[in-house]
Amino acid sequence: MNFDFSDEQKQLRDQVRRFLTDRCPTSAVRAILEGPEPYDRKLYQGLGEMGFLGAAIPEEYGGVGLGHLELCVIAEELGRVNAPVPVLSSIYQAAEALMIAGTDAQKAAWLPKLATGEAVGTLALGEGPGKVSETSVKAQVAGGKLTGVKLPVADGDSADLAIVAAREPQGVSLWLVDLAGPGVTRETLETIDPTRSQAKLSFDGAPAERLGEAGQGWRIVTDVLDRAAILLAFEQVGGADRALEMARDYALERMAFGRQIGSFQAVKHMLADMYVAATLARSNAYYGAWALSTGSAELPVAAATARVSATQAFQHCAKNNIQTHGGMGFTWAFDCHLFYRRANGLALALGSQSTWEDLLIERMRRRNDAPAAA
Repeated sequence: MNFDFSDEQKQLRDQVRRFLTDRCPTSAVRAILEGPEPYDRKLYQGLGEMGFLGAAIPEEYGGVGLGHLELCVIAEELGRVNAPVPVLSSIYQAAEALMIAGTDAQKAAWLPKLATGEAVGTLALGEGPGKVSETSVKAQVAGGKLTGVKLPVADGDSADLAIVAAREPQGVSLWLVDLAGPGVTRETLETIDPTRSQAKLSFDGAPAERLGEAGQGWRIVTDVLDRAAILLAFEQVGGADRALEMARDYALERMAFGRQIGSFQAVKHMLADMYVAATLARSNAYYGAWALSTGSAELPVAAATARVSATQAFQHCAKNNIQTHGGMGFTWAFDCHLFYRRANGLALALGSQSTWEDLLIERMRRRNDAPAAA
């Protein structure tokens, strides 16, 4: 099988890269890091106008209708520039949840707004420290009113729509909540990466509309997280590649003892290890993209594999990019810390590394046991 992208998809990559090179320089990332805005609204609006946000959203719901492979291409380029925009919460999670479980009316109400960037969505699962699971959900809905606290919620301080996991008599279900409505309060949380904000959402009798079947919320969540893991893996691969490029370029220009530091064996080994990690992550991300775009039964395993590999690669490359830059790499003036922040923030975005490693082991064991059970 050929896992490479088509010529048209590579042309899309070039188009996205040109757009982001022009619209998302490092200064734009720093403006969000150091300023009061939760994300780059102008950049996000531009991504919507170009059709990038709606790449995988069907045309009848305001999207471009290209597919998930094209969204993977776009995600990688967003990762390369550390784009300070809410694509993870709004596009990889909220839009995917609506496409999986939404009614025609729910899709028509929200997907066009998400595709254009007019509205931002998010997925609210966690309720504090600890592993997020179906049993950890304590928020409740009674009579169409939601009560409970969710944190951390990605982009919850600026989102218009939250898809919330909460209990009802039939079990855990998903609920659409208009965050501009009554009974909702927000609090921005301090994190390692303010360019991808996190918030605490408190609900006190907030109106809620069920998304999907009653009691089937966690099944939908699992599907959404698997899709998001693959899309996020491409962001992480893009970030890892850019961190490697930064380290390589600095190693070629920085002189010590009359030589390029890239000529020293220790630096060569470091760069080689970064390259191996990034290349392995790319291979696993491509496997995930194939499974996602074809609806393969391999999707759960592919998602966990891509997630684990890409998280390891981005953290490894971001850390060693700082190491290659030496003392200067730790300073605010250099851009290394931007990638280090993003790498560690994304490592927890969909659940911890250990959570996904456990999932990978469990899913591989289940797959391997399936023939014997049959």
